[in-house]
Amino acid sequence: MTSQTVLDVDAARQRIEELSKVVEHHRFRYYVLDSPEVSDAVFDELYNELIALEEKYPELKLPSSPTQKVGAAPSTEFKQVKHRVPMLSLSNAMGSEDLEKWEERILRGLGQSADEANQLAYACELKIDGLSIALTFKNGEFIEGATRGDGEVGEDVTLNLKTISVLPQKLTPIPVNADGTLAEDANAPGVEARVPELLEVRGEVYLPVSAFQTLNESMLDANEPTFANPRNAAAGSLRQKNPRITAKRRLAVFTYFVYVTDPRIKQPTTHAESLRMLKLLGLPVEPNHDVVHGASAVKAYCDKWALARHGLDYQTDGIVIKLNERSLWSELGNTSHSPRWAIAYKYPPEEAETMLDAIQFEVGRTGAVTPVAILHPVKLAGTTVKRASLHNADQIARLDVRVGDTVIVRKAGDIIPEILSVNPSKRAADSQPFQYPTRCPICDTQLVREGEEVAVRCPNTYGCLSQRERRLKHWVSRDAMDIEGVGEVLVSEFVKNDLVNKPSDFYKLTLDKLMALPRMGLKSAEKAIKNIEGSKTRPFARVINALGIRHVGTTMADLLAENYPSMKSLRNASVSDLAAIEGVGPVVAETIFQFFQEPQVNQLIDELAQLGVRMEDDVEELAREALPQTLAGKTFVITGTLETLERSEAEKAVKARGGKATSSVSKNTSYLVVGASPGSKVAKAQQLNVPILDETEFLKLLEKSD
Repeated sequence: MTSQTVLDVDAARQRIEELSKVVEHHRFRYYVLDSPEVSDAVFDELYNELIALEEKYPELKLPSSPTQKVGAAPSTEFKQVKHRVPMLSLSNAMGSEDLEKWEERILRGLGQSADEANQLAYACELKIDGLSIALTFKNGEFIEGATRGDGEVGEDVTLNLKTISVLPQKLTPIPVNADGTLAEDANAPGVEARVPELLEVRGEVYLPVSAFQTLNESMLDANEPTFANPRNAAAGSLRQKNPRITAKRRLAVFTYFVYVTDPRIKQPTTHAESLRMLKLLGLPVEPNHDVVHGASAVKAYCDKWALARHGLDYQTDGIVIKLNERSLWSELGNTSHSPRWAIAYKYPPEEAETMLDAIQFEVGRTGAVTPVAILHPVKLAGTTVKRASLHNADQIARLDVRVGDTVIVRKAGDIIPEILSVNPSKRAADSQPFQYPTRCPICDTQLVREGEEVAVRCPNTYGCLSQRERRLKHWVSRDAMDIEGVGEVLVSEFVKNDLVNKPSDFYKLTLDKLMALPRMGLKSAEKAIKNIEGSKTRPFARVINALGIRHVGTTMADLLAENYPSMKSLRNASVSDLAAIEGVGPVVAETIFQFFQEPQVNQLIDELAQLGVRMEDDVEELAREALPQTLAGKTFVITGTLETLERSEAEKAVKARGGKATSSVSKNTSYLVVGASPGSKVAKAQQLNVPILDETEFLKLLEKSD
């Protein structure tokens, strides 16, 4: 049903009630759970249908209509923050006609004629598809960051925002004239360098495309569910309870609004000047913004980036257009949920129809067998698409996709090709349902499906060539041993020529063996040998990740290395010991324990150790030898933010003195060290009668050990 369908009043009332419930459900999934069930395009279609019906039948609009809301209620997982200035949403323009109507409303609101339209200046920016945030700086120091929430109240995510490397913790002073305006020349007479007393900044946290792809690859490697798109990944990462996990996600941020509270510094008079101020303060700003005059120039800007946006390392699904003169913002005002002086022009989702030529299967390093759709090449979002993931057997059954079908392909989040649907009207009469294989396509071993897992697996761990080669490629990858100059293509050549069959073989390669490979030059061979040798000193956590343990990615590897700083201690850990680590759990603990029971694994580890690969955190081991082990047998948990030490530094200080640092409070905890904003661990410690130390008491305890 669409908004164009002619409805009587009763039918309209029923449809409005139905749409209100559906839209509210999807808003909650999107804003609160970071787990949308439908694409942005589908949501926009439902939302716009509801708006159209409410405009046609205003007497039927519900008081609680989702069209009158901003974002969604903040999660109870985080402390709530009231925004000093409400964070409104933007109305959407779904095409040129909507842009023209928006300009007409602006002209009416300003009392201007159509002849004056080309005199209006518009600030145009790429619409970053991420999570909106409010950042507060006091005397130049970053003190608070919050999500949009419901527009009035958001979630405190300050600690997670501090892990974003491009977000400065201290602002750079800006040149200000004697009258408080932003100076053009910092060296002009009377100009002073100042930092605003209070500054609230609006921005968008996002995950770069390259980081998104790396993250999903690591999630697949660890047999964890992947993110649908960079926006979901960014939102999920920013809402992590553990900032260490957020830090691993490589988030970034662009800022675009500034509100100054300082009698010595005037508020910028244009949006372009706001962006200049943000850049001078040292805050990141999306570089492709521009100021244009009139609707035709706005359309030209939108058309320019319709295709060019696909070459960027950040996802954008439209253009944000604002009147440049901020004085006009007050004149036009806002509705209950959006400003009248700004709008978001949304690009239509890029979809294409093509033929499914075949379904092939790939076997990963953990044995998971993944179906891949081989497509008749089709142009989509600026690239030629030939392959698309079908995820698993359940997805194939849900779509009822068959070889020879005509399918609709879309790039999920403009990045990952996926089959959206099948066109059954174009299906051949003799078409047969696809039969999922029961044997490994590589080694012909009977496939298995464990418990409630979606994936089917090849259990021939060491005999399946694909698993062996994937493990070798994982060993040299960036998040594992990071061996530059030894990429996937070269690893395939090693395997093909029987030079490398297990990770320890990398460290037995010689210059002569490499030079015997086709197209291998002396310089490339020398570089490969040098970098392979250099990888021996990678941190112990990298070695754990490189081993390719199922369920263990970079974050889990770091967690294991923190609790077991040597291979010996990790190999000897029991299931109960591993499960006691916060963030591990019984299933993962059992998998890790069983991994170290395999003879091939232990043989490999011993061989790697003999070849010189690091099997412990040497720095911490040396620190233990240098300091008296006065904390031996003591277990510490550190919570909240310490003033003089990062949490990781505090934990290392404990370990260097023989103690153990864990992340969860239990009856075995000796001390809970409490900093600012400690959370629920204090109550747990009080319940278990665990001694609680403040930072001063903790530092004194450390000093006694020196």
